[in-house]
Amino acid sequence: MRGRALVTGGAGFIGSHVCDAYLADGWEVTALDDLSAGKRENVPRGASFAHLDIRSPELCDLLLEGQFDVVNHHAAQVDVRVSVARPREDASINVDGFLNVLEASRQAGVARVVYISSGGVVYGEADDLPVEETREKGPLSPYGVSKLTGEHYLYYYRVVHGMTSVSLRYANVFGPRQDPHGEAGVVAIFARRALRGQQLIVYGDGEQTRDYVYVKDVAQANVLAATLELPGLGSLDDFAFNVGTGRETSVNELARRTAEVSGRELDVKREPARPGELLRSALDVRKLRAAGWSPAFSLEEGLAETYAWVAESEGVESEGAA
Repeated sequence: MRGRALVTGGAGFIGSHVCDAYLADGWEVTALDDLSAGKRENVPRGASFAHLDIRSPELCDLLLEGQFDVVNHHAAQVDVRVSVARPREDASINVDGFLNVLEASRQAGVARVVYISSGGVVYGEADDLPVEETREKGPLSPYGVSKLTGEHYLYYYRVVHGMTSVSLRYANVFGPRQDPHGEAGVVAIFARRALRGQQLIVYGDGEQTRDYVYVKDVAQANVLAATLELPGLGSLDDFAFNVGTGRETSVNELARRTAEVSGRELDVKREPARPGELLRSALDVRKLRAAGWSPAFSLEEGLAETYAWVAESEGVESEGAA
């Protein structure tokens, strides 16, 4: 056995895949989730489950009893629009909740914390791409501010308390178990509409770009982060790693590729551009590649698996590419 890992948000879209990957790598896994967004059925067989809010005082008891080697922190308020509308709610979960996790981890003597940050919001709009970890930070939403604040708290706990930690700054993650019913997660939304033969909604001219990285590749980055050799001391960015592909994909291209995967001819409906939306985004992942990670799935492969999962979850036999 590798060790014991606690994955907060372990019933969620990404967190459940991280649980899968840790189990496959030989870890004993506990998934913690309050099920406000996650689903109990996402937790893989072989993992224990703790139904708990990360802000709960009972969290410390769980960590003390569990003797975890790694705490992987995925639990978060992840909707930028919610953070803008209700910034104190965002901070309650992403700052106060994370501090509760850190304090419990410190008291329990956890060997390493893997923290999930965001490469899409901590850097802001960049002039040249892909963006390196050392790029100046400029979050433009309370969500981005709370994620970057978490990295600063990690720096404090590292220097003052000797806690070992890694920050993973995600690009736009997609894949099975992503919610196709909400406004976030354009890949899952496109896949569901394609399955039903509906128009794909594109905001603005559709030339805005994102770095789409498949969730199973992201899960493998978390496995690496659990045991990655780290410097003793350093700056905030020395312990941070971008997780993406380094490649820009426009919304228009994503719509075309979704149509190809579905095997359908799909119309695109244009809507007015959404104010405040980033125009371009892609992350430089050379640092994580040098550490031994690289994406194993192409965009096409990831889209095909996502489409097949959406079809299965909707109870429809997929006619698209395998």
